[in-house]
Amino acid sequence: MRSLLIFTLVGVGAQLVDGALGMAFGVTATTLLVLSGVGAAQASAAVHLAEVGTTFASGLSHWKFKNIDWALVAKLGAPGAVGAFLGATVLSSLSTEHAAPLMAAILVAIGAYVLLRFSLRTPLTLVRGSSHSVKFLAPLGLFGGFIDASGGGGWGPVTTSTLLSQGKTAPRTVIGSVSASEFLVAASASLGFLVGLRQEFLENWPVVVGLMVGGVIAAPFAAWLVTKVSPALLGSAVGGVIVLTNSQKLVHFFDIQWPWSTGIYSVIVVAWAALVIYAWRTSRGPKFAPEPAAAESASEPVAR
Repeated sequence: MRSLLIFTLVGVGAQLVDGALGMAFGVTATTLLVLSGVGAAQASAAVHLAEVGTTFASGLSHWKFKNIDWALVAKLGAPGAVGAFLGATVLSSLSTEHAAPLMAAILVAIGAYVLLRFSLRTPLTLVRGSSHSVKFLAPLGLFGGFIDASGGGGWGPVTTSTLLSQGKTAPRTVIGSVSASEFLVAASASLGFLVGLRQEFLENWPVVVGLMVGGVIAAPFAAWLVTKVSPALLGSAVGGVIVLTNSQKLVHFFDIQWPWSTGIYSVIVVAWAALVIYAWRTSRGPKFAPEPAAAESASEPVAR
């Protein structure tokens, strides 16, 4: 019962982050599970099985609010499912000793990406009359699915951020379509882990139930949180936590001793703090820039 409560709290924390950022449920939950002593492959398997339920509910919600482009879901989700199955089977075939540093390295990279993406973000400019091609979406989905399954998360940071940076689709449609396609990724990854881990996969039911229950409980609070906390500030904070916690595992794996280990942690903390402060200052600035026409008219002298 105690472990179920712990995993429920992990699900709450991960859903609060994901609900506010539109990504990072898997990365946050996997990091917290590994820190609590769950094996790398087992943590990723449990997270993805829990995400089968959470992403299905998320997809229904986005469909209700007309945030989904089903063509985008198909072009991105199908190759994503293939990549997720491959990533799950690869991670399942590795020993615990080799899987832990591999996942830690992937999570450090994803955490750094989230940290930089939200602290140094640039304004989004939509390009009207254009759409994403299959040649672009298929490799993106394949890569995102593989990273998501083998690293315990990463579908949102890889696909959502990339699509938003292209500026060809409205943000609400990108988030809704990526969320809906993640159901295919989570289901495929779960199948891959089921094939690779078998009995160990089924023994982790308290982790799965806890994450699902926690995610459902936190969903409405996450919707409220996004209206109160700047996504830039929250994303910067979460990205730094992911980088710092997983870098510790890499330092221990490579047996890096003092003073080098202290130097590594110091550089991470200083850079993290600087980016968080920058994101905080940016979030306190004006929310919207004036329209060009309005700016020009305001700069012209008033005729007397």
